[in-house]
Amino acid sequence: MIIRERILNKIRPFYDSELIKVLIGLRRSGKSVILRQIMDELAENGVEESQIIYINFEDFQYSFLANAERFYQYICEQRKNEKKYYLFFDEIQMVNEFERVINSFRATWDVSIFITGSNGELLSGELATLLSGRYVSFRVTPFSFGEYCEIRQIPGPSDEDLIEYMNWGGMPQRFSMKGETETRTFLQDLYNSIVLRDIVQRTGAKEVDLINRIMEYLMLNPSQTFSAKGILNYFKSVDRTVSAQTLYNYLEHIQTSLIVSKAQRYDIRGKKLLTTLDKYFLTDLGLGRIHNSGYKLEIGAMLENIVYNELRNRDYEVYVGKIPNGEVDFVAVKGDKREYYQVAYYLAEQAVIDREFGAFRGIPDNYPKYVLSMDKFDFSKDGIIHKNVIKFLLGNQVGDNRLCL
Repeated sequence: MIIRERILNKIRPFYDSELIKVLIGLRRSGKSVILRQIMDELAENGVEESQIIYINFEDFQYSFLANAERFYQYICEQRKNEKKYYLFFDEIQMVNEFERVINSFRATWDVSIFITGSNGELLSGELATLLSGRYVSFRVTPFSFGEYCEIRQIPGPSDEDLIEYMNWGGMPQRFSMKGETETRTFLQDLYNSIVLRDIVQRTGAKEVDLINRIMEYLMLNPSQTFSAKGILNYFKSVDRTVSAQTLYNYLEHIQTSLIVSKAQRYDIRGKKLLTTLDKYFLTDLGLGRIHNSGYKLEIGAMLENIVYNELRNRDYEVYVGKIPNGEVDFVAVKGDKREYYQVAYYLAEQAVIDREFGAFRGIPDNYPKYVLSMDKFDFSKDGIIHKNVIKFLLGNQVGDNRLCL
């Protein structure tokens, strides 16, 4: 088991804060494990076990707490004294009107509250209204490539290690699977639970087949510019008619499940966000295997997807850059910091080098510009930095986690 230092380092300053700690991430991405690790650290720091209350709302024994009033009453019964309590509520969105209960605890007791959810809308609606300015959120993602190397105990990863990570992703539980068949079965079950529980049940969506078709398109076309026309043509090719409005409604539901993320286009010269031709990236590339029946995904597209996820893990806001005569793969923004990225499989010939480095030609500012590829030779030139993508992905991650055997 990995102690996920990079995430815990962000949460630790808030362990005793009255701010509600909200952990959001794809189903089975490790949120419950992180809660357990936080509870272990609290115990190590002297917090009594009786002052810690943990409930996983996916555990059937707590199904009777789905009602807000029962939930409130149950926690009141567990609180035996006026000492500070630490409340941990896993998959809290399964409780109706949980927002009112959480806000009541925060406002009237001496508590530190941690909640998790597998729904991108957890921080919208009633929660945002009641708790505006009173919570802090953290993204929990599948294992990054650096964490993959930690858990596999690979001190110097090869290209083959990166390809394996591309193929099967970083969902924590998949590392306990034995062989490809078992791994594929796990990922299929995970995919089904996301579709049926996080999309169909929570949104009331009726057409499961349509959701699967949209997901199939996104999985077979990671990192590709998305247009309603393109996907509607895809549906026609499989004898399915769907309206653009229905398509966008279902795409919104899919995003809410956190199985994909959207990168908007950013006009670099005009300095404004654009509202068309976004790109969608899989939260975990292993899920891309589910609907892949022999179709070979382009390695360049998968690399782009991994780099996007890595930049998000490093707390950048990530956009697709629009320039007058083309596109830059990523504009990564963090506060006053900005970086530009091009991602390629190999810089195999001069035409590819010219294309990747030339993409920055239309950018007038002096922010750092990077070309990432699997090449071992350094092609840096004209102030543009070339990096081997494995070295970029490792960054400062190796050593940031503790491996517990």
